[in-house]
Amino acid sequence: HENTGLQSQPPPEEQNYGATAAHVRQGPFVSASRNGPAKRDYLITAVLCYANLINFMDWFIVPGILLDIQKYFKLSDGDTGLLQTVFILCYMLAAPIFGYLGDRYNRKIILGAGIFFWSSVTLGSSFISELHYRIFFLSRGLVGIGSASYSTIAPTIIADLFEEGKRTTMLSIFYIFIPVGSGLGYVLAAGMADVTGDWHWAFRVTPCMGGLALVLLILLVPHRIQRRTAAHRALSISGTIRVAAEKPGVQRTAKTTWCQDVISLAKNWSFIWSSLGLTAMAFVTGALGMWVPLFLYRAQVVQGIVSPCLQESCNSSNSLIFGGITIGTGILGVIAGAEAARRLRKINNKADPLICATSMFISALCLYIALMVAQTSILSTFIFIAFGELFLSVNWAVVTDILLYVVTPRRQSTALALQILVSHLLGDAGSPYLIGIISNAIQAKNAHSLQWSFWSMQYSFIVCAFVGVFGGGFFLLTSFCIEEDRKEAQR
Repeated sequence: HENTGLQSQPPPEEQNYGATAAHVRQGPFVSASRNGPAKRDYLITAVLCYANLINFMDWFIVPGILLDIQKYFKLSDGDTGLLQTVFILCYMLAAPIFGYLGDRYNRKIILGAGIFFWSSVTLGSSFISELHYRIFFLSRGLVGIGSASYSTIAPTIIADLFEEGKRTTMLSIFYIFIPVGSGLGYVLAAGMADVTGDWHWAFRVTPCMGGLALVLLILLVPHRIQRRTAAHRALSISGTIRVAAEKPGVQRTAKTTWCQDVISLAKNWSFIWSSLGLTAMAFVTGALGMWVPLFLYRAQVVQGIVSPCLQESCNSSNSLIFGGITIGTGILGVIAGAEAARRLRKINNKADPLICATSMFISALCLYIALMVAQTSILSTFIFIAFGELFLSVNWAVVTDILLYVVTPRRQSTALALQILVSHLLGDAGSPYLIGIISNAIQAKNAHSLQWSFWSMQYSFIVCAFVGVFGGGFFLLTSFCIEEDRKEAQR
């Protein structure tokens, strides 16, 4: 059980579960029952999904009004890319800390503190003047720390609320809000900039939504949510969970240190290869999320569709369209991925990593074609970007589900945190900045012109297509060891 305060949990052997515990005490925790999840479980999941929506809206407010911010603070492409890099670096460095806390302390308190923190900082960043761009960079880093507390812990709560069949469905719903929130971030930012004529207002909406999420979390999420262990899942009988000791041959789970958890995960090849595949996904999505609206704007300038932006507030139509594409392809992709995984698992035990590998290869091809046609057809570029994002989105819930069944339950928060650290460190922490500095380097070697401004971004973007191919290769490697690692986690 989780304690009501930030006190360390007792080891599993000291906890009473199910039929034995029922005579001793009844706590307000969410029970793990085979009679099916209670309405309260769905309500808790709805609150967590709403907060996840706000979380990712905050992520993508900056890319939605990137042209305005770049002009306001007078930033080069490299410095502009660094904005998202600072955010992701702070996010990933904080993730292992919250993973450690999430496995040992009250998760509701950690989530509430994170939501309050990132909402407050986002609101504060809307009042920063053009003379203090370093403070703006710092504020994005602090928002990243707040987001890490949420992304690390919330999926483990959903995993504890539902049995395996329902768990995939509920996690899919939870992860749908990644692309939906990302797309709404673009739409909100561009919309507020257009309506008010001042991009600062884009940072003043999500804090209000965050306040509502905090109230819902306090009122609707119980202090204690029972953590499942392998013994719980194996020994759920007639709606109760019996003490592991009552069942001969089932060993109690020993309390382990963080270092022991990390060493164990380092030997889990399915976890390693799938995390590297997720890293490639993060690299591509990070670069696309940051630069696509600006890339499309430069393509339109070269084609003569729009004139260079010299006004206070630039045209945000690309951000609005890209946001809409992100929402639509995200919902469709996550649902399609979960459904394909559910059906193909019945035929092939390696279905999950094979789905991820195939979708990564197709996505890389679509993105490459989108880059090549950008100078001649904006419509074709949007179409191929949409297909690229669709196949990337197929993997979100599937990758997390892989982690949840190849890692033993008591290490899942730590595993999620390490996966976040690695995928962002080698993925989207560097990709926006890398694309920016490659673009800068290309522009520096050529005469300054609108044509080279576009070409520099186009050439630097090609890196993403190659990284996508590597990602597909990592998921193929996952398929070779996933069956053995799954059996090991079940033992």
